[in-house]
Amino acid sequence: MTRILGIESSCDETALAVVEDGPRVAVNLVASQIDIHAEFGGVVPEIASRQHMRVISQLTQSAVESADGQIDAVAVTNGPGLMGSLLVGVNFAKALAYSWRVPLVPVHHIEGHIYSAFLNDGGPPAFPALALIVSGGHTQLIQCDAPHEYRILGSTRDDAVGESFDKVARLLELSYPGGPSIQRCAEDGDPEAIRFPRAFEKTDTLEFSYSGLKTAVLYELRKNPDRSRNDVAASFQNAAVDILLIKTKLALRQTNAPRLIVAGGVAANSLLRKRLESEIDVPLLLPTLEYCGDNAAMIAAAGHSRLERNLVGGLNTTPNSGLAL
Repeated sequence: MTRILGIESSCDETALAVVEDGPRVAVNLVASQIDIHAEFGGVVPEIASRQHMRVISQLTQSAVESADGQIDAVAVTNGPGLMGSLLVGVNFAKALAYSWRVPLVPVHHIEGHIYSAFLNDGGPPAFPALALIVSGGHTQLIQCDAPHEYRILGSTRDDAVGESFDKVARLLELSYPGGPSIQRCAEDGDPEAIRFPRAFEKTDTLEFSYSGLKTAVLYELRKNPDRSRNDVAASFQNAAVDILLIKTKLALRQTNAPRLIVAGGVAANSLLRKRLESEIDVPLLLPTLEYCGDNAAMIAAAGHSRLERNLVGGLNTTPNSGLAL
């Protein structure tokens, strides 16, 4: 049995996990900072990095004790993300790997999300595949030809879909984070009440853009201040999800991918999951809700696959806030 300790600290979640032989999660711990950043309506980088420093040692001790002390490698997110937050995780991981005399495996954050679809009952990693990554910082369609062989087909030119949920939630005076609060608000609204724009809807590009949708919501609220907040939320969510489906279907036709992976925080959205399950005609791989957001189990799972192929790092590993996949 091979046990990998995973460390994820790229943004505002301090996460530690242990996976066994790849996808089986033995320990999964997350220290959330949502309540800390809620009053600011978004993540404050300096506060996030300081909070990582406060809790990472205790979480590591808990994770290792739960795994009976056997750790064969340390996998850590080395980018992309907030530089201060990445520094905490990477430097802590290097210290552990050095003291335990085990390999250090740097993992790209987006690759971690891809591997989140295989955790526990998700089955062994299956490639080739098309991956749709939807989170607060990323909206990307990725062609996954083989393990650790990727090609980005399209990404957002401005706001990521999760970022747009946060910004629209702020316009609607809903709580942070925006995804869950908009979903709750939309449950009592009419998704067809307002026809919000879908960027690049009728083009062959696989690019995304969400700044225009966010701005359209702003103008709608200024023009019609008495408009039902539930209708605005439902119509916004409908447009945001609709363009994801439009571009994903186009990418599937262009690539003939045999399966689709959808991961990232927005993959927890109930409307997106419902439409994917009813409209996508290839096998669909979705992480359970527990593993949609940032977590260390996905980093450890990707790290296990890299360790098997000797794709390891060393003590010269450095974080990179703009790391390319």
